Amino acid sequence: MCGIVGFVGKHQAAPILLEGLSKLEYRGYDSAGIAVRDGDKKAEVVKATGRLKNLEEKTDDGKAVVGSCGIGHTRWATHGGPSQTNAHPHVSGNCSGSASGTVESDVVGVHNGIIENYQELKEKLLKHGYEFYSETDTEVAIKLIDYYYKKYKVGPIDAIAKTMVRVRGSYALEVMFADYPNEIYVARKDSPMIIGVTDGETFIASDVPAILNRTKNVYYIGNNEMARLVAGQAEFYDLNGDQIEKELVEIKFDVESAEKGGYEHFMMKEIHEQPKVVRDTFNSLYKNGTVDLSEVGLTEEDIKGFSGVCFVACGSAWHVGMAAAYVIEDLAKMPVRVELASEFRYRKPVIDKNMLVVVISQSGETADSLAALREAKARGNKVLAIVNVVGSSIAREADYVLYTLAGPEISVATTKAYSCQLMATYMLALELGVVRGELSQEKCAEYLSELEQIPECIEKILDDKERLQWFAAKFANVKDVFFIGRGIDYAISLEGSLKMKEISYIHSEAYAAGELKHGTISLIEDGTLVIGVLGQDDLYEKTISNMVECKARGAYLMGLTAYGHYEIEDTADFVSYIPKMDGHFIGSLLVIPLQLLGYYISVARGLDVDKPRNLAKSVTVE
Repeated sequence: MCGIVGFVGKHQAAPILLEGLSKLEYRGYDSAGIAVRDGDKKAEVVKATGRLKNLEEKTDDGKAVVGSCGIGHTRWATHGGPSQTNAHPHVSGNCSGSASGTVESDVVGVHNGIIENYQELKEKLLKHGYEFYSETDTEVAIKLIDYYYKKYKVGPIDAIAKTMVRVRGSYALEVMFADYPNEIYVARKDSPMIIGVTDGETFIASDVPAILNRTKNVYYIGNNEMARLVAGQAEFYDLNGDQIEKELVEIKFDVESAEKGGYEHFMMKEIHEQPKVVRDTFNSLYKNGTVDLSEVGLTEEDIKGFSGVCFVACGSAWHVGMAAAYVIEDLAKMPVRVELASEFRYRKPVIDKNMLVVVISQSGETADSLAALREAKARGNKVLAIVNVVGSSIAREADYVLYTLAGPEISVATTKAYSCQLMATYMLALELGVVRGELSQEKCAEYLSELEQIPECIEKILDDKERLQWFAAKFANVKDVFFIGRGIDYAISLEGSLKMKEISYIHSEAYAAGELKHGTISLIEDGTLVIGVLGQDDLYEKTISNMVECKARGAYLMGLTAYGHYEIEDTADFVSYIPKMDGHFIGSLLVIPLQLLGYYISVARGLDVDKPRNLAKSVTVE
């Protein structure tokens, strides 16, 4: 959530900050602001509510704000509602925070995350004469830095370190000090931050796309670490104030992959990228005709020692775990649990310490998933991370890492990352089955042949998407949608329903088809859209029966099934077909029409597909 950027170098900072913030709009926000220093002059702060274009207009696209050192922020409200006063940057002085202009404050900063004990700290600062103009926890953090800076007469690093020890919560902090006009200081705990450097210039961002067209050479700042940034250089420190060394990493994403490439929305571009990225993820784990997890770090000895698998994730990644559970239990004959990360943290589940905990996260920074990982490791479990971002927090802290090769995913609604995660779990299932002796090499080879066909099958579905566009236009104003299926079809229904509700704002639910009669069917009435997902041949007739029950109560039926099941047209009002595929893996095809349906309905309703209201791409707070 939120986005932070920073720049110090040879060029005017404000246009670079605004450009970076525009690359982070997908993260979700309600206001934006920048602070820029021109040498040793006072900092100029400009803030605006609403879309980033409002800030751009205020600053003449940044040209009106002079200076080569600055920080910027897009805010997603946590403490205090969306307003110009609550927008970042915040200052240590007692100005109103609402008006743009120069400020005389010693400390100016922005912050991603949540300061959990901000109220306690605020009371402390009030006793020391500080006044507050906003409702935010961030203002408290900035003024606490100022307090330690002045009380102990220490440098910025020591003042920030004392603050980090005092606060509880998560944060990625960017701070400028009046006494150090051409420097930016940063600190991190649990919220994402990267630092890029190139010839004579340094960039800060909460995600790669913000700086990708400026530099591909980045540092990953670790948890409870700080940095001093000047033009073209970065120095890193631990909580003791001791300098530490960091390795410069080259980002492999290309700039074009983070742009729309001629598509109207990032979501449609990313839907069309799925054949390539799914193929890339498959090939990264497929060597010499079999599954190879050596780069993941998983050995056969490790696998033989696992008593089961526990998936822990949030949102769409949790849906991946739901689908994977069916596949692993059938192919590897291992018990599988699927836990919501936000519940896993607090439920104190009883899990065998020999269970492999698999944490799935696109960003590798999801707060609940990261906390669940730490909880699992504290219990003695080994953790496998399935993530898309190299060097992310979850990747660094896991025992094993399986990288998906989805590339940067900009749209808030995940598509290609989800599909890559599915492929990753399929490959994991096959290796678990072979090593445990539940799956022969010959049968594994057959399944791998099926998996190899998935990218081509997805391309065929995308080639025939116009019918779904027509159907979506017809049902753009539907009030309620129910997705039903059994087994893996149910797991895919969960993802289809989420796609519908998060970008079209239509009430949507997914149910195991057999559960309808246990209460939910009372909600079916004339005009309710019911989408039957029918990818499992052995469960096909049972789900059809459930669809018929809905039709008898006035529902309009859409069926989603494989070519060959043409008899469904006697039951369903509209049918979308996909290529035939082994039932274990057909979810990778079933989800494509559901992604397209959600997209087309959102477009037909005139909504902002890539940036749906109230949502953020990476949820880095609880």
